[in-house]
Amino acid sequence: MRFRHRAAAGFATLLLPFAGLVGLASPAEAATSATATYAKTQDWGSGFEGKWTVKNTGTTALSSWTVEWDFPSGTKVTSAWDATVTNSGDHWTAKNVGWNGTLAPGASVSFGFNGSGAGSPSGCKLNGGSCDGSSVPGDNAPSAPGTPSASGVTDTSVKLSWSAATDDKGIKNYDVLRDGATVATVTGTSYTDTGLSKGTDYSYTVRARDTGDQTGPASGAVKVRTTGNTEEPPPTGDKVKLGYFTEWGVYGRNYHVKNLVTSGSAAKITHINYAFGNVKNGQCVVDDTYAAYDKAYTADQSVSGTADTWDQPLRGNFNQLRQLKAKYPHIKVLYSFGGWTYSGGFGQAAQNPAAFAKSCKQVVEDPRWADVFDGIDIDWEYPNACGLTCDSSGPAALKNLTQALRSEFGQNYLVTAAITADGSNGGKIDAADYGGASQYLDWYNVMTYDYFGAFNAQGPTAPHSPLTSYSGIPQAGFNSADAIARLKSKGVPSAKLLLGIGFYGRGWTGVTQSAPGGTATGAAPGTYEAGIEDYKVLKNTCPANGTIAGTAYAHCGNNWWSYDTPSTIAGKMSWAKNQGLGGAFFWEFSGDTTNGELVTAINNGLK
Repeated sequence: MRFRHRAAAGFATLLLPFAGLVGLASPAEAATSATATYAKTQDWGSGFEGKWTVKNTGTTALSSWTVEWDFPSGTKVTSAWDATVTNSGDHWTAKNVGWNGTLAPGASVSFGFNGSGAGSPSGCKLNGGSCDGSSVPGDNAPSAPGTPSASGVTDTSVKLSWSAATDDKGIKNYDVLRDGATVATVTGTSYTDTGLSKGTDYSYTVRARDTGDQTGPASGAVKVRTTGNTEEPPPTGDKVKLGYFTEWGVYGRNYHVKNLVTSGSAAKITHINYAFGNVKNGQCVVDDTYAAYDKAYTADQSVSGTADTWDQPLRGNFNQLRQLKAKYPHIKVLYSFGGWTYSGGFGQAAQNPAAFAKSCKQVVEDPRWADVFDGIDIDWEYPNACGLTCDSSGPAALKNLTQALRSEFGQNYLVTAAITADGSNGGKIDAADYGGASQYLDWYNVMTYDYFGAFNAQGPTAPHSPLTSYSGIPQAGFNSADAIARLKSKGVPSAKLLLGIGFYGRGWTGVTQSAPGGTATGAAPGTYEAGIEDYKVLKNTCPANGTIAGTAYAHCGNNWWSYDTPSTIAGKMSWAKNQGLGGAFFWEFSGDTTNGELVTAINNGLK
């Protein structure tokens, strides 16, 4: 399958200079004293690695921290981790990320960066005071306001009210956050949010800011559903259950939209990503026009049971999806652009995000099928890193692209992205501003599969979709738990993360060892591509006989395969719920059995 996703394996991250990375943490609550110390940990002549360590030497907790310093001209930070680093000329500022801002008395935390030039930092400041701990300001951050209450809910608005926060020097104002993004800053303790979509779920929190511009913790969340929805809620619970439908599957795979009905899968999902539109000359375009909107279906092949006619304005997959939505009105369909093969066009798109977004809106909202699609998904493999080719658009490119898409499509459309699951230090997640981009997206499809496979022909054999790390894993950070944790550390809300499941296995041949870690001679034979096979085939030809790291593997003859089963999917869904994730997605429908047993496992596991 020439468009197969490959999430993280096999490529080093491309680290590029940056000067304007945004997403600043809140100003700090200071302890009685704290220190910041610097060390150069590596020097390779043309560059170096530096590390700052912040330690709370006082007796009260530190809720956040900011380290500032100056570099001499010609010395600069080129990439950073575990802090948000920005600069104004030669003055550099590092602020904690969401997970490492709080330091108990005596605790310390470090962040690092790669740099160029030969200079050393000077003029260090910690939270505006001395880095030696002698003059750290002592103002306390405000408390959390009370959980908002909602009233006056209409199709497009809601009134929120909350009890005041407290602070030793007074409250200046409050930020109102909708689904994790600030929508207003007010001085009072109420706000009416307008311009909402009818029949839509929203989550609101509030946080206070004191007269010293310190921001306190967020309040509890209140969920609001606007009125005016004419549909019944989906029968699938409140989690997203999304599957990819491949445009080319109607050919050799003989898999059509009607298969979603006959398998029972349509009743158990919430969303479909139609894959893939292409990205050419910086613009969205339909790829296979015949499969998309021209292929004629007979009555027995059609979702509606009615044959297409030669003169009807829309046929093909798009018309079948229209019929599916009529039969299952809870399903939302997104048009996905990019993928492994078509990601090369995103670099040009990133040079003019507004033009790209406009072109995508024109495709998605073409009058012939405007009612079919409820949103857009971009599958860029990978921004500012290497996939089929290497991209050098810079760490801010993804955020700029998603911001333009949200601006063009507005709040009534879903805007999502399929992203890398490389949880390693300095890996692909660190190469782009996934935290900053998430504010414009409804969710990320985190491609937690294809970590290991016969693209490393001699092995070692390893599960391609491990949930957790394990002793002997070939690459640290190449597992679902590390990827999700790293994205959370970048500020991505848990509810905006979907766990990825592969409906296929990856395998080697020439393997004598049953346990993972064996050597191989190459890729195991596959129906469509060596080293890859559908679950529906593997469950019979090479049944799973072992599990590791939350997924399954099988050794049969001299072949070794890893893949997910209904049992391992159940475990992964339980983990996803415990992590507060927004749900799960899978690649792709045609790998499942004719009765949709993997989709059933996802649905049951997320109820």
